[in-house]
Amino acid sequence: MSNSAIPVSSSAHRGPTLGFRGLDVLWLQVTGTVCNIACTHCFITCGPKNDSHPIMETQSVLDALEQARGLGVKEIYFTGGEPFLHPEILKLVEATLVHAPLSILTNALLLDDETCAGLARLERNSRYSLDLRVSVDGTTAEENDPIRGRHTFRRIMEGAHRLYRHGLNPVFTVTTVHAQYEGNEGRVQFLESLRELGFDRPRVKFIPPFHIGREEERGGAYPPGFQLSPGDLFEGEEQYLQCGSCRTVTAKGVYPCPILIEEDGARMASEIHDTLVPIELNHPACTTCHAEGFSCRT
Repeated sequence: MSNSAIPVSSSAHRGPTLGFRGLDVLWLQVTGTVCNIACTHCFITCGPKNDSHPIMETQSVLDALEQARGLGVKEIYFTGGEPFLHPEILKLVEATLVHAPLSILTNALLLDDETCAGLARLERNSRYSLDLRVSVDGTTAEENDPIRGRHTFRRIMEGAHRLYRHGLNPVFTVTTVHAQYEGNEGRVQFLESLRELGFDRPRVKFIPPFHIGREEERGGAYPPGFQLSPGDLFEGEEQYLQCGSCRTVTAKGVYPCPILIEEDGARMASEIHDTLVPIELNHPACTTCHAEGFSCRT
């Protein structure tokens, strides 16, 4: 394993080096880029026809979990694509909750009562927590459906309510493509709207748009020069930038973070053990995390 910094993209630009603090967080792209919808702001262009990162084999997920456990991992995240397209998702949830807390990022469209009951049973029988992060882009169909597809708001809320009835309080994840949710007043209103929709203990995570993938077409690309340079990181910033303590595994290899799996040059290695080195933050998306103080963690 090399100790030199690995750039997070193939850009010739030189970015600041971020040291590796240890594997606190493992992201598993369990369904790769395969999703049941094609959101207009998706930064990795997931959809029904995109299998550039295919669904991970069950054994590959279990092997990655075992490697991460040996490296002292503290949290696991399942993402995609849509994780509930994986044919053995409940088996993977059960295996993960033996060793660590788990968060699953989902659009909730596949969460029927049987699946929600299974998730609730696994959570009750585990010493670790299980969080379901439900993606939605507004508090009405008028706000959400132009981004996620016709009738998706109704179906997302139905899935979230099923979770809630089974004792799993979802974390609603909102990409701030609507300007009113960028500020405090709009965010407070979002919480109040969720209470009105029947979630009396609402939990919300707001995410800034990353101008890559489909969001590059919807909201515009990053402007030229929107990149970090050596010396730009704040003092102590290495303690909260997630990529200093996480790695993302897909069917095609290991990446520095879940945002960059479709970026040229972002693949680090085939095995987690070979990626525990510093990285060079030379992609524009790194500037978004830096400027927003953002972490993908729940």
